Amino acid sequence: MLGIRGIAQENQTYFLHTVQSGQSLYSIANMYNVSVSEINKLNPGSDEAIYAGQILRIPQQKSKDATSFFHTIQSGETLYRLTVIYKVSAQDICNLNPGLNADNFHAGEVIRIPIKSENNNIANPEQGNKTTVQATKKSSDDVSSSLRYKDVHKAKKKETIYSIAKKYKITIDELLAVNPGLKEKGLQKDDMIFIPYPSPKKAAEPIPTDKELFTNSNSYKKKIGTIKAALILPFTKDNRMVEYYEGFLIAADSLKHCGVSMDIYAYDADTDIQSLISSKSELADMDVIFGPLDKDQIKPLSTFAKNHKIRLVIPFTSKDEEVFNNPYIYQINTPQLYLYSCVYNHFLKQFKKPNVIFIENSTSDKSKEQFIRGMKNELTRKGVIFTSISDGASLEDMSDALFSDHENIFIPTSGNHVTLIKILPKLELLVRNNRSMNIQLFGYPEWQTVTREHLKQFFTVNTYFYSSFYTNSLLPESKKFEKDFQYWYHKLMENRYPKYGMLGFDTGFFFLKGLSQYGSALDENVHKLKPTPVQTGLYFNRVNNWGGFINQKVFFIHYTPQSEVVKLDFD
Repeated sequence: MLGIRGIAQENQTYFLHTVQSGQSLYSIANMYNVSVSEINKLNPGSDEAIYAGQILRIPQQKSKDATSFFHTIQSGETLYRLTVIYKVSAQDICNLNPGLNADNFHAGEVIRIPIKSENNNIANPEQGNKTTVQATKKSSDDVSSSLRYKDVHKAKKKETIYSIAKKYKITIDELLAVNPGLKEKGLQKDDMIFIPYPSPKKAAEPIPTDKELFTNSNSYKKKIGTIKAALILPFTKDNRMVEYYEGFLIAADSLKHCGVSMDIYAYDADTDIQSLISSKSELADMDVIFGPLDKDQIKPLSTFAKNHKIRLVIPFTSKDEEVFNNPYIYQINTPQLYLYSCVYNHFLKQFKKPNVIFIENSTSDKSKEQFIRGMKNELTRKGVIFTSISDGASLEDMSDALFSDHENIFIPTSGNHVTLIKILPKLELLVRNNRSMNIQLFGYPEWQTVTREHLKQFFTVNTYFYSSFYTNSLLPESKKFEKDFQYWYHKLMENRYPKYGMLGFDTGFFFLKGLSQYGSALDENVHKLKPTPVQTGLYFNRVNNWGGFINQKVFFIHYTPQSEVVKLDFD
């Protein structure tokens, strides 16, 4: 069905979606305003598992605002061709798909197509006289001075509108323009038909390329003189929000010393968010808003930001779906499936010839079940060797799982501290007893909270863990920030991970710096921003052509046998 070019897809029962890394059936359903069960019905087996690169049939529904439908770009289609098929402008398509450009306009991409209103779709031709036209040159001039003609033709039996137009070497449209009555009653014998002068032939205009259309359709981008930024957070209810704000102010101060002009507004969100929005008229003029913390406040704030074209930076929750349909959202905290997909990709880049040994948890801890299941599926698809042993396995059993010509990577299926305490002594002995073997341990972000307790063991067993945030007092940028924070506020940050003061600094610096450099063109240039974070990695990708951005930055922290701590940065 979708392979037939030129068929308008709003009349189809489904379109095609290619699954991206990190997407779930739930997020895809939310993206397209359909239910998971509707997707399962069109895609048998999808309720068990989906994978990146898989093509799903998605039932065609109008968007939530009922002003557009979804279209899968077909092989050979161009932006110009879509404007002709759907009778909309390139500007209309680009406005609905801010993530679309000449580089990613290719087969398989899903985009939104605007639905033209009935008034725009229907032409309003002059109504013709329902009686037979008894035409003379005088009467025709009386009807309209604009109806210029060179002759009058009396219709004969078996003649058609087409044959008459062909006889006089004019188009059907030209003939109908001066004989509007033909549109209603058709051609009848003995009708007197005006024959217009043929329109002057115009040279065929060249068909514009995608690059030309996207260039011409880009809205005007402007620099921002004084950046207006608002923070909407529950300051009185949560001390962490105060620490976030304190870090944010240090970022603002450092940029002001570099000549960046800004106005910072802070609002306590420990009230009804709708009342706050309504009572603070200045919010509509913001360039960027940071917040909220409360998940229930995201929807109304997202709607407000979208209506006023304000970037909304959500620093905390990762479980909201607004990002899939709001192009102005930047979600800092990576949703779990997106995070895991990034980890799997980086894992296979970092370890070229792995032999993965899962240490199965004997307790009831299931917190890493989804991560482990996804890792095993990915290893299977890539043809990577893996096996499993219990956390109570003997040294002999662990030794039997090793391969001399591979990187032997142990991954516990639990990230809790009890499991770590249980396996580390065994792994230390294993390394000492098998010095010719390449043995490594791979684990989880929460391990950075117990680094001091196990630092020597981490070095011995060649430990890695993944995280989207990392700080170490030995790193120069982290050391400087901790010193600045203590100088500014005469206190230390709370000893929690992530540290909210550092999160406030990293997000504040990133977006204020970006707006000062690129103004309203920040979204198109966000990948060019590469400040050195004191803790929080930031690398944003759009979730689709009409939605917002999700942070997909992941570090691997490596404790080497040479007693060095290395932060591996993947771009």
